[in-house]
Amino acid sequence: MAAIDHYLNTVIQHARLEAFDDGSATLEAHHLLLGIAVAGENAELIAAGLGPDQIRAALQGEFEHSLQTVGVSAAAYRLPKPTRVGDPPTSLGASAKLAFDRAFSRARTKKELRPVHLLLGILQAEIGTVPRALALAGFDRPALIARFSGDPA
Repeated sequence: MAAIDHYLNTVIQHARLEAFDDGSATLEAHHLLLGIAVAGENAELIAAGLGPDQIRAALQGEFEHSLQTVGVSAAAYRLPKPTRVGDPPTSLGASAKLAFDRAFSRARTKKELRPVHLLLGILQAEIGTVPRALALAGFDRPALIARFSGDPA
């Protein structure tokens, strides 16, 4: 098994646990982002302010903002913890599939595929939970993409 296979397997295993903790039936891009953040080799993420705690805070902010848009204050209600039934999910949701598609399109062959390609595949989403969470938390997504792709900002 190639090093990239081990890395992807590790990220997916962490993402499955994140999705399970969320009560989600599928793995989504934000679970993959958290999987990358907790899987190790994340010094660059932490340097960019995207450690696991910062990502979780950004996602919580996005969740609360989404509730507010429909007139619900998360502070006014004690929302129950997600129900965890069965095993962590194994199915990829649409946002995760698109992140993998974008990641794989960055490399011509599997040998050229690197961990950063998955991160870029997640960050390049124009719509969805991750770009909303990053924007609400004050992150400049295009600058993050430039930083991780090695392009000058």
